[in-house]
Amino acid sequence: MNENSAAPGVLIVTGLEGIESIASALASALGLAVEIASARAAGLRLLGRRSYSAVVVDQLLADADPEGAALLWKQAGLAVPLELNFAIASPSRLEREIRAALSRREREQQVASRAVAAAADSALKNAVTGILLESELALSEAGIPPQLQARLEHLASMAAQLRNQLGAPPFAESAGGSAAKL
Repeated sequence: MNENSAAPGVLIVTGLEGIESIASALASALGLAVEIASARAAGLRLLGRRSYSAVVVDQLLADADPEGAALLWKQAGLAVPLELNFAIASPSRLEREIRAALSRREREQQVASRAVAAAADSALKNAVTGILLESELALSEAGIPPQLQARLEHLASMAAQLRNQLGAPPFAESAGGSAAKL
């Protein structure tokens, strides 16, 4: 078995004899550690100790113990759940199925990361625009003490610089006209 513990590995839960050689071949092909649990209880113990990229349960074991399989899926956390028939699947098919599932998981994580980044970017740009607008509105008020006006102008200038660094859309000139000066 591959001892690559830097990346989460694959957990195989099956009672099939001779699975060790298949697991070793999978570990080499996938570049991930592959651990074997011969029964549901052993699989649950391993899931309690570490996280995995994928949890592969033998279809025969899942069919014989559906509640146990459901418990494995529940404990798998973010691991990709796979149910495969080890008795009839070739090692190359097992590799393709696991590789495809891990690839889907990676694409889904990338899409989710981009969505989170876009939402955070939008929220930050909106907040900076709000700060700039409020400081511009405050500057447009009559009778502002000179010391406060200097601070508000500095605040508006910092907000405008930050907005420009973030690539926010241009800010419309406010009633006070200071945005054009920034």
